[in-house]
Amino acid sequence: MSRFLNTLLRLFIVAILVAGLIAIWEQIRGSDVMSRFRRGDKTTQRIVLKEVMALGKLELVSYTFKDIIEHEQINTFLPNANAVLIVEGQATGCIDLTQIKPEDIQAEGDSVVVLLPKPELCSWKINHDRSRVYDTRFSFLDQSQLVSDAYRQAERQIRQSALNGGILDQTRHNADQMLKPLLERISGRKVRLTFQR
Repeated sequence: MSRFLNTLLRLFIVAILVAGLIAIWEQIRGSDVMSRFRRGDKTTQRIVLKEVMALGKLELVSYTFKDIIEHEQINTFLPNANAVLIVEGQATGCIDLTQIKPEDIQAEGDSVVVLLPKPELCSWKINHDRSRVYDTRFSFLDQSQLVSDAYRQAERQIRQSALNGGILDQTRHNADQMLKPLLERISGRKVRLTFQR
């Protein structure tokens, strides 16, 4: 019985020692002490043009978001790894003018009715230059995957925040404010804008 307790006590001490070493490594890994051992960075790039597309999307509104994202990776045996990011992102609302067909423009007496495509969220992205990793904990196995997953989650959150914030309604409103006077000057008639349902 005493041999069993001795072995159990040794395992417990080794587990505490390993946990302590991991905690110490997590603290010094991100500090300035470790950066002194780096000699510099070297980057090589080879860019290949993959695709050229004609764009017909008229961007009418842009939302900028700043958020703090906390992403946790659930582990079975090890402590859960987490990352805290300070993220800045942007979402843009637009109308795809390539979808307008000749029958979408109707003359009615001295006015013109234009049926526009419904507004859409044409882009949402993280501005990586203005975003940073604030903190990571227990990510000793795969920190890059943890941070990458956190950024992916942040990008999804920017899209949802833009939709919840009424970016499509604002796009519709801005189209009316900007396109209507322009079309009236060009055509010399009153213009009424409607949108596809």
